[in-house]
Amino acid sequence: MISGISELAVVITIAAFLGVLAKLFRQPLILAYLATGALIGAGSKLEVLSIPQLGDGEMFQLFADLGIMFLLFLVGLEVNYKSVRLVGKASLAVGLLQILFTFVIGYGIASFLGFSVIEAVYISIALTFSSTIIVVKLLSEKKQINSLYGRISIGLLLVQDFVAIFILMALAGMQAGGVYVFSGVVLKIVIGVLLFATMLWLGRSVFPYLFDKVARSQELLFLISLAWVFLVVAVVYRFGFSLEIGGFLAGIALANASEHYQIASRVRSLRDFFILIFFAILGSSLLFSNLSGVVLAVVVFSLFVLIGNPLVVLVVMGLMGYRKHTSFLTGITIAQISEFSLVLAVLGMKLGHINNTIVSLITAVGIITITLSTYAVVHANYLYRAGRRLLSVFERRIAVRELSFARDVSKPIIIVGFGRTGQSVAMHLKKEDLLVIDFDPEIIHALGKSGYVFMFGDAVDDGIFEQVDLSKTRLLISTSPTLEDNMSLLEIVKRHNIEFRSTDAPLLKAILRAEDDTIADLLYKAGADYVLLPHFTSGHYLGSIIAGDIELKTLESARRREIMMLRRKDTESVSFVLEGPLHTKGEVKNLQKFM
Repeated sequence: MISGISELAVVITIAAFLGVLAKLFRQPLILAYLATGALIGAGSKLEVLSIPQLGDGEMFQLFADLGIMFLLFLVGLEVNYKSVRLVGKASLAVGLLQILFTFVIGYGIASFLGFSVIEAVYISIALTFSSTIIVVKLLSEKKQINSLYGRISIGLLLVQDFVAIFILMALAGMQAGGVYVFSGVVLKIVIGVLLFATMLWLGRSVFPYLFDKVARSQELLFLISLAWVFLVVAVVYRFGFSLEIGGFLAGIALANASEHYQIASRVRSLRDFFILIFFAILGSSLLFSNLSGVVLAVVVFSLFVLIGNPLVVLVVMGLMGYRKHTSFLTGITIAQISEFSLVLAVLGMKLGHINNTIVSLITAVGIITITLSTYAVVHANYLYRAGRRLLSVFERRIAVRELSFARDVSKPIIIVGFGRTGQSVAMHLKKEDLLVIDFDPEIIHALGKSGYVFMFGDAVDDGIFEQVDLSKTRLLISTSPTLEDNMSLLEIVKRHNIEFRSTDAPLLKAILRAEDDTIADLLYKAGADYVLLPHFTSGHYLGSIIAGDIELKTLESARRREIMMLRRKDTESVSFVLEGPLHTKGEVKNLQKFM
């Protein structure tokens, strides 16, 4: 046990050191974790470190599995049933078509390079699946899981995961004979559907009430959540499903509980610790691979995954009526192969279908595509702006899937991002003066019901602001915490002010949001009129309430309103919250339910 602790201490220390370097050079942390594994693997080979190959250690493998489980649990927590209905069909269609096209093209390339039929089948299937773990981690860091492309990407990846699981189950049962395999797979499908339906029922009918009872104790809430995750994973595993599916189903069941934000915030630290081990194992695996004779194939297949997979998605989503910006960002997210691809390769070798060289080839393609696609996802908007003219060929003239539904797109104030901050700002403004731009389908659905003028899309997409008449706009407010998004919006403001300087159009001012002082300073230097820093602004707000109202009547009014904002359980209630001061009897009655 002491030996295991010592090895774990080495892994975490190296990861922490490389993580600091990654942050200094503005690199994704995933690359630091992969480099940790590679460094440990090299040290073990040279006998500098006494740690064996990470994937062979029982403790390390358990930690890696827990990281995957918690990651998919958090994905399940983020899945709102209304949002599934909004993008579920699109994800299913894009996912299935992408699997089909990638398999056919990949098989053709493998055959051309001289691989046998069975080898070509394994390689092309491996190239078909993308890593849910990588994509979710990156989208979480970018805070874009709830964007349209984020939701479609995760739905697409879950479709891939289900297909991958069925393929793995079919391969695992091949030794038992064809009839057994067929009946076994059908049975697994039926069980999977029943488990999914059960979780949805529990999530809608049981858990919202159960968790409301225990929500007062954060410690108990956390403990019950953990117990539920491990219980579901244990049961699902007994039925032959993976830990990933178990974690996802456990999250789905809790997604409708009003406490899912508190649960997610507490579980996130566990996920970050355990997922580090997963990436370290992945990084170390390449050094133990035999790549002799397949270097050319590694390069060709890596390019196909990095370029071909996004092109397939661009074509499919373009034909379905999505904007080129949404299609491009979705395509970029799947430009790597999955951990399921590596499991598939190992299982194929155990069955005698492929040899160690093919396994090494798939592993090498995995490491290369994961590393390069990480950069692509992090800097996706820069890549989009560089090639947006060429990408127009993948967009229908009218993007029917992303119609903005805005009839009057000339408003004095534009709010970009209508999350909690955007709603708090809008609460004090006249609805008829506002144009809201957001990329979350769920929020757009609520805005449509509450009578706001809105546009559906990512404000970084130039196509959105081409539809907006800025001649009457005097203020643009961005609640996005991302520096890249805010810099793009500043460019739009500057271009407008230069273009309309000699006309009667008002000078457009920009209020932007920053997460820390350094980013705020950069935005001020770039020309922002005001930067919203949550800790600064909240302090000023509270100070002005106290200084200007000795009897603190304003404080009581603010308290009542903010309790309503905090405790609303449904995004569709946004219109109720934003209608103004709590004066009506109905509003007071609704407030009393929460007190």
